[in-house]
Formats: sequence, C-alpha cells, structure tokens
Amino acid sequence: MNTKSLSERFYLGSHLCREPMPPMQELKKDMELLKRRGFSLIKLQEHWQVDEPAEGRYDFSRYEELIEHAARLDLGIYLGLTCEQAPRWLFEKHPDCRMVGIDGNPVNYIASTTLPADGKPGPCFDHPGALADQTRFITELVGVLGRFENIVVWNTWQEIGYWAENLVGSRVCYCPHTIAAFRRWLQDKYGDLDELNRRWNTRFIEWGLVYPDTMATKTMATPHAAEFAYFMANVQIANVLKNRAEAIRGADSQHRPIFAHKGSPEVGSAVDWTYARCQDFLGTSVYPAWRSFVPWDDGNLQHAPRFERHSSLEYEMWRNLVLHFDYLRSCNLPHAPVWAAEFQGGPVSTDLHKGRVPSADDMRRWMLSAVASGVTAISFWVTRSEIMAPETNGFSLLDSVGDTTERFEEAARVGNALAQYPELFARRNLETPRAGIIVDESNYRVSGTLDRALDHLLYSLCGWHRMFWEQGVSAGFVDAREIGSGAESGYSLLVLPFPLSASEDLMQRLKEFVDEGGYLVSEACPGRLTEYAYANRGELSPTAARLFGVTHKSITMVREPGDAHRWLPAERSWGEFASYESMIGEGIFDGAEAAPALYIQTFDATDSSVILRCDGRASGVVRRLGSGGAMLIGTLIGHQGGAYRGPENPEIVSRILAWAHIDRGDGVSKDGGSRLLKRKRMTEKAEAWFFTNPHEIAVRESVDVAGFTKVEDLLGSTFERRGDTVTLDVESLDVQVLILTK
Repeated sequence: MNTKSLSERFYLGSHLCREPMPPMQELKKDMELLKRRGFSLIKLQEHWQVDEPAEGRYDFSRYEELIEHAARLDLGIYLGLTCEQAPRWLFEKHPDCRMVGIDGNPVNYIASTTLPADGKPGPCFDHPGALADQTRFITELVGVLGRFENIVVWNTWQEIGYWAENLVGSRVCYCPHTIAAFRRWLQDKYGDLDELNRRWNTRFIEWGLVYPDTMATKTMATPHAAEFAYFMANVQIANVLKNRAEAIRGADSQHRPIFAHKGSPEVGSAVDWTYARCQDFLGTSVYPAWRSFVPWDDGNLQHAPRFERHSSLEYEMWRNLVLHFDYLRSCNLPHAPVWAAEFQGGPVSTDLHKGRVPSADDMRRWMLSAVASGVTAISFWVTRSEIMAPETNGFSLLDSVGDTTERFEEAARVGNALAQYPELFARRNLETPRAGIIVDESNYRVSGTLDRALDHLLYSLCGWHRMFWEQGVSAGFVDAREIGSGAESGYSLLVLPFPLSASEDLMQRLKEFVDEGGYLVSEACPGRLTEYAYANRGELSPTAARLFGVTHKSITMVREPGDAHRWLPAERSWGEFASYESMIGEGIFDGAEAAPALYIQTFDATDSSVILRCDGRASGVVRRLGSGGAMLIGTLIGHQGGAYRGPENPEIVSRILAWAHIDRGDGVSKDGGSRLLKRKRMTEKAEAWFFTNPHEIAVRESVDVAGFTKVEDLLGSTFERRGDTVTLDVESLDVQVLILTK
C-alpha cells in the first residue's frame, strides 16, 4: 500500500475482528468486500494472552497472513494492542503483579477472552517484572509485524482505563508497587514532608506513613483521596501509556504514529489532555445509540413515559457526537489527528438486550456530525456481527450473513465522499472557536469526593456546551492547568462551570486573562473549597472575591420547579430550601430572567455592578477589568441546558455572547436569523460548510457564497444558486455539507 501520513488521507476504516477469530477465509472475504466499497483501513486487534501463550513463545502468524492479504488489496492496517488481556503465565511468574483493591485483597480475575472488557483491569505495570515482560512482548510484536509497510498506525490501549469498580467491585490499585510510586510522586511534587503536611493540614512524620484514603463505601473529601485519584488517572495510567509508546518507537524503524483511545472522553476531567500527550494523539470510541439522556434530563424515562423520537435523536447528535468530539479535539495538540477509533456500525447488543438497527439516516447524521466537530478518520466497530454471546450479532456494518446492508452502503457512500477532499477532512482545520469552557482537573477530583458534587459539575458543563451549540456557537474546552501558557489564546470568552474547588493560582491566571482583554463567566461558589478540599474562610477564593469585586453574603439551596426532586436531597427540616423563583436581570441582563439550580449565592458588590437579583439580593455581578470583563452568576446556569428546559438561561447565554463581542453569525437567533447550525472546515483554497438542522421540520434557508467560484454538495444533493446566493433545503435532523472553492 502507498501509505500516506495521517494528514494526507481521510481514513474510512472498519475493525475486522477480535478474538476469538472467525475462519480466515471469512475474514479475507470481508476484507475484499470492504475494499470494493472504498474502505481504506482495516483494524486488527492483537491479544497478548493469545500471541504469547507461553513465555517467549510467540505466534503472530494470523496477523501476518491478514496483513499480507490487506497489502495485496492496497488496504492500510490499524494495529491495536490488548496488553490488559495478559497471559496466565505472567501472574504465575509474578504473583505480586496482581492489582490490589481498596480492601487490600488482590484482584483474582484473569481474562480468558476479550469480553467483557479487553482483559481489564489486567496486571499492575508498576510491578517492574510485569513491566519488563510487557516491554519485551511489544518489542517482539513490533519487530515482527512492523516490517509490513501497510501498517498505518499503532494503538497502545483499547479504551484506556481499568474499570475495576464495575468489573471486580473495587477501586485499584493499592499494591505496594503503586503505593511506593504514589509516595515518590508526592515527594517530587512537594519536595519535603513538611510542605506536604502544610498543604494537606496533616502531621505525617515519615513518607512511609503517607497513604491514600481507603474507605471502601464512600470516598472521603480529603487531600489523601483527591491526590490519589489524580495520581492514578494522570500519573499511573499515563506512565503505562508512555512505556508502551516508547517500546513501539524503539522497535519501529518506520516511526509510524502511535495513539490510544478512550471508551469516551472523560467530560469534566482534564485527564484526556494528559493522555493526549503520552503518545502522538488520543482517539475515542463513539456509540451514539448506546444510551440516551442522563437521569436529570427532561427526556429521561424517569420523567417521560417513553423516548420521543426527535428529542432522542437530537440528543444523540449533540451529546454523543458533537460534545464528545469537541472535547477530544480540544484535548489533542493543535495539529494532531482526531480519530473516531471505534464508531458504531450496527445495533448495540448486550446479553438479551438488542438495540435499534441504525438506518442510513442515522449513519449519515452520525458521520457528518462527527466530521463537523473535526474528526479526521472513522473506523467502524465492526465489519461482520459479533459472535460472542455477550454481544451477540451486534454492532456491525454487516449482518451475520449477507454482503450488504443499508447502513453499510450509506457509511461507504459518505466515507468515500469525504475521502475525495483530504485537504479538508484529513487535517485539523475546523474554524477556531471563540467560546471556551474551562476543565479543571483539581475541581473534578475534589468534587468526586463529595456526594453529587461531581454530577452537578458535569451537568452544568454539558449544559453550557449544549446552549452554545443550539445558538450556533462552536465551543472548545480549555485545560485549567494550561491557562497562562497560551492555551486560552484565540478564546474571547471562558466559562468556569461550578468551580466549587479552585486554587488561588488558577484564579490569578484567570485575572490575567481578563486583564489582557478576555471575558470570564463563573458560576456559583468559585473557590468555596481549596484544591485540598478545605473550606475557604469567607466562602470564596480570596483572589476570586477580588477578581469579581464581591464579598460572599449567603448561599441557599433552591427548590426545583414544581417541587420536583431530580437532584435535591430530601429536606431535613422546615426552611432549608428557598422557594423556586426566577432571578431578575438588570444592567446588561435588563429584561431577562435566569432559572436557578441547586444554589442561590448572594453577594455584596464591593467593586462591581449588579446584573441579577433574587428576592432583591444581588446574585449576579459584572466587573470591567482592564480591557476585559469578569462576571459571577450565583447559581448553576448550565443545568437548564438539559433539565426543565426553557427560554430563560439560553437568553442569558445570548446576552453573555453579546457582552463578550462574539458574533453568532449564522447561528440560531430569535429575530429572523438562521435556524441552521453552521460549522466550517477551511483551507486556503476551499471550505466545507456543515449545516445542521436540529428542528422537527425541514428548514429552507439562503446562504451567501460570495467570493467562491464553485459550490457543490458533498453528497451530490441539488440546490438552487442564483448569483452569490445558494438556497438549501435541509431535512429535520439532517446535516448538509457544501464544498466551496475560491
């Protein structure tokens, strides 16, 4: 195969199989079928347990045969490692390489098959012997298979993570090797024990006594718990990723790209920024129809008798595609690829529960929504339907028999159309967003130690993104750790959702962002807790109080509309919760109202202007600072993006966009503007314009194409053009793409 760099070809791929493999002839036949339909990439998943059944005895012959056949067909190979499915001899050789649960007991599970979770949690690679054996195996694998020039990319971890709480019922890993690594990391971070004791407010007398929280039933809100959670996600797993990437680099003379992928982005956490820097880039799986709505959403079955078609499919498009790929794109380096490493090809099937079979409309909507969010390659899971009982006859582009399906043909049609424009779709060229949502890993970890705090953080964060999307504004995400290093450049507006825990350092860097002309919006409680889970006196970060020009006055839990109970706990006594009522706008919010959620925080405005009041008390302020502005809103605005949906908070978001001088241009507006959501991918000579119709009815709209000599529809649909105006008819829940050439 004439292997091209990842930026020179839009790869349309499909996973061929996983263990246990079907007959070789069936696999080759499906490979030939994929080639005829224009697919350019085949994913093969290797398994350590199968490929080194006894120490030092390797068998890669099946992969060699399939890779050679792919080369004859001019197909690329995407090769994924499955090291969590480690061979039994490894555990017998190193009995202490088993992970240890929070109860102190070793994890006895050793995966004999790929399901249920590719061998997770697997051995602990903090064990030096297990790590050395893994490195030796990877070196041998890459040395043997790396001679094939049609291998395009290596994947070091299929759906990163241990998932131990779900799979084996306990958090991991508390083995001596990991605890020792945790202590070394703390020593590097704090320098000496006195500094750790000062920050943690503890009295440890030696490093050997420092230990993470081990309460099995509930994580305690302590520095011990938050720091260990941060370490396991951002350091321990990161080290495994780096070791695998280094082993491949050392053995691959052709220096092909290396990545790993998540089961889904960890929205709300900055851990994906960490993983994206452990190898060349980070990808993700995406199964849009696996789940619809989270418990607090209006459309969830707890609040509705059944799923409604339009709202469910719109939610799939936003939450499971646009949000996820906006997140993935944001966490990768600016020029890194954006891979849909596993993309739903057929019905979700788990045990006896079979999901809906995707239609051609589903496939087109899913693929184009992903590409509108910056995706540069799509690899379907899987080609032919699964044969293992837990996922029986599920997920695939093809059924168990037959050479075509409606979804397969549409996936091929869309993929082939995208492949005709590699300069537009194989490269990172999405129009730069001007609105950014801050992701603070410290807040994520501390919130995870408090009952439901993390749920509120994630719900509000996602709600902000949804309201931006529905107003035609492309939003990105910014790792709080990188603010001040240039990561925030290009953003006019940054939003800080429910910053319950915030460091003084972060608030100072945000002040500098505002001083330099940026606009910052914070929800309630900025820095109510420190990054070490201790309460700040004054119930606000001192730096935040100065930044927003306020002192804290009160904080009250507020009832939900209609006295419902989606997120509120049971009231313990009379008078705990404030009655639900809208917050009344003034100043730049004059004539608008805000719908509160969870808290109403009030302030004394010491050096700021009031923009929201609740029962006459200041509950929102704005302050001009330098050439920028800082706004503090004393509730969780983002919640109305999914729950008790109404016009109030979308109007607040609209006013915020105007305050930050962000022109919604072609986005949705209430005064006769476009009803289609528009995104662009651009090169010097051409642009791709994506028009999404999230509404229940078809939308006809005129688009100005002045300056472009040629305009065509990606999929060959017809449209009217008169001079510099093109008129589009976009069906409900569809995406239309125009290719414009200058």
